[in-house]
Amino acid sequence: MTTIFLSCKKKTPESECGNMVCTEQFVSLYIKFVDNKGVGTEVKDFSVVNQRTGDKKYPTITGYLTVERGTYIFADDGNTKSLSEEGDDLKITATSVATNQTKSVVVNVKGGKCACHISKVSGPDQVAFD
Repeated sequence: MTTIFLSCKKKTPESECGNMVCTEQFVSLYIKFVDNKGVGTEVKDFSVVNQRTGDKKYPTITGYLTVERGTYIFADDGNTKSLSEEGDDLKITATSVATNQTKSVVVNVKGGKCACHISKVSGPDQVAFD
């Protein structure tokens, strides 16, 4: 899992969350798609669906822009409030441009109305195509 922290304005969650002050970080979670040699590969039809709600998830400020081939952002702090405090299973699906093979994985990510940031609970950091 790769996490990037970007600076942003400090925020304080709603009053029912207690007396919390959040950091200036902005967290993004990534997943990497690789070919059968372990090299990052381009994918199409990339989607992220919250299995609890059925809603499609999208990173809020960066789209799917990445700095490394085959690496895609699947959630960021803009999704915090739409995720549960217990953690939601996000089904990530993509198709390899090179082989046309489709793969899906489930990554559990938590947030919540009182969370300052999202965090990955479980799931793979990488998906390998045959």
